[in-house]
Order: sequence, then C-alpha cells, then structure tokens
Amino acid sequence: MRFDRPLAVGAIGGHGPVRYSVEEYHPSQSIVFRFSAPRGFNGTHRFEVEERQGKTVLRHVIEMHTTGMALLSWPLAIRSLHNAAIEDCFDQAAISLKADLPHPARWPFYVRLLRALMRMMTPSRHN
Repeated sequence: MRFDRPLAVGAIGGHGPVRYSVEEYHPSQSIVFRFSAPRGFNGTHRFEVEERQGKTVLRHVIEMHTTGMALLSWPLAIRSLHNAAIEDCFDQAAISLKADLPHPARWPFYVRLLRALMRMMTPSRHN
C-alpha cells in the first residue's frame, strides 16, 4: 500500500491495479478505504483492531459489489491476489509486534502464476 501523503482522511493510494482513498481513520483502531479503481469495484475495505479476551485481533473486511468487467476480474484473479496480500499484511503485523508466527503465509501456485503474468504485462519502470 502506498499513499500520496501520510495516512489521514483524504489520502489517495492503492496497491497493484486497486486504488482507493482513506474515508475514515482512527489511529490504532480502524481505517476505511473507498475504492476508486478498477472500474466496477463499488464499496469499501477496512482494517479494524479489537481487543478480545486479552488478545489483539486485526480484522480486514471488504464491503463491495462488483459490476461490469469486475464481475469476472474479481473472482478470477484479483480476489486471490488480494487474499495473498492481506495474508502478507497480517504476517508483517505479527512480526512487527513480535508475536508468534508459526506458519507464515505462502502464496499458492495460482497467485505466483498471476503475479508472473502481471509482471510480464506491466511495462518496466527502468526504461
């Protein structure tokens, strides 16, 4: 995730082809992002931090409906790539908190294939 400024309401950013803006931000509690791309992604995704029975729970929630080409791109490719990115995010959160990480997430073959295809289709930034 990269943003055009420090995290705050109105910051614009994204990852891969997905773009969004920060709609709500409560440091150490929650952040809500509103999708702006790809076309057909209508809704939000958010991270929430909750204390439960003496433990900290980090939750990611997508509230989105798709239209147009997103009806295909989400289930066929982007959902798998997104899930892998979220698992990586959760692993990094656990590592930064020095929490036990018994089984770091591993990308399934399909995700590795999709990422390789995306690299082949994306123009090099070094030109």
